[in-house]
Amino acid sequence: MARITQATASLIDLEVETVRTDATQSFEKQETIVVDLTTDEGLRGTGYSYTIGTGGRSVIELLRGTLLPQLLGQDSREVEALWRRLHDRTHATTVGAITSLALAAVDTALWDLRCLRSNEPLWRAAGGFRNAVPLYDTENGWLHLGTQELVDGAIAAKAAGWSGTKIKVGKPHIAEDLERLAAVREAVGPGFDLMVDANQAFTSAEAIRRARAFESLELFWFEEPLPADDVDGHVRLAASTAIPVAVGESMYSLGQFRDYLQRGAATVVQTDVARIGGITPWLKVAHLAEAFNADVCPHFLMELHVSLVAAIPNGRYVEHIPQLRAVTNDEIRLEGGRAVAPEQPGLGISWNRDAMDDRRVA
Repeated sequence: MARITQATASLIDLEVETVRTDATQSFEKQETIVVDLTTDEGLRGTGYSYTIGTGGRSVIELLRGTLLPQLLGQDSREVEALWRRLHDRTHATTVGAITSLALAAVDTALWDLRCLRSNEPLWRAAGGFRNAVPLYDTENGWLHLGTQELVDGAIAAKAAGWSGTKIKVGKPHIAEDLERLAAVREAVGPGFDLMVDANQAFTSAEAIRRARAFESLELFWFEEPLPADDVDGHVRLAASTAIPVAVGESMYSLGQFRDYLQRGAATVVQTDVARIGGITPWLKVAHLAEAFNADVCPHFLMELHVSLVAAIPNGRYVEHIPQLRAVTNDEIRLEGGRAVAPEQPGLGISWNRDAMDDRRVA
């Protein structure tokens, strides 16, 4: 019958694989929220979400105290109905990060079950557009790195056949950002995509000023230039520059993406499965973006997003930031500079249960 007989949540701490800094924060650790759902047909679906250092215990409490009891006895095949039921159960705390992260852990577990039941990989079950997607590097573009380190990282990415690299911006003086970016552009040449990410650091006026200074560098996009709730500022910025504006990692509802796209405030959508509330709403955002002829280039979670970007026709890029290697049995597969979507049924993530147990928070 596919009824859910057991639902559990656990918190696993993963240390960052390298130092990661941007203009507003540092990545302390990955608090990984894991949900396991078992059904009366003998299947176990595993889903997850994450924080970058704080709030994970709050997500676990919401899951254990409120959401998971609602799942017992329910038909796991009714993914849309279950997502809506849990969303409505937490009406007083939506839209918000804690609730979205909890919903995402459940929803990805339900999709894992759906794919296991149909014996299909996620990339095909979610749409099946293609099985490999372009890749860009972020790991060698952090704000604390020196110019030569940025150059070396970009050259290595290009040599590996990757299509682009992303550099963090937000140095105190615009000249510092320009010097770093110009050095990378000169090193990799014009045929290599160069993105920048401000992590919401600028005012509207400063974002417009920096975008104008960056335009000669032929940037592929300007990511999170302003706080995510400043839609008007993004509208003014997008109208003032030829550089595409990218947003999404700090947005938690379909309606927020609709507002940005309707108003021409962004043309690159970076929705994050964990922060939007799961695969179910992620696909809705992706199809909404397609209606506006916008690319989808999701934030982080490459092990999961590779399959989703492969599933849709407007999936443009996967961001390469490894973070699950300590608790998985394999890594994302790369071929000729592209990320290949897993073919095994389910989400395509082979969890190492012993390693997860070793890192589980009591």
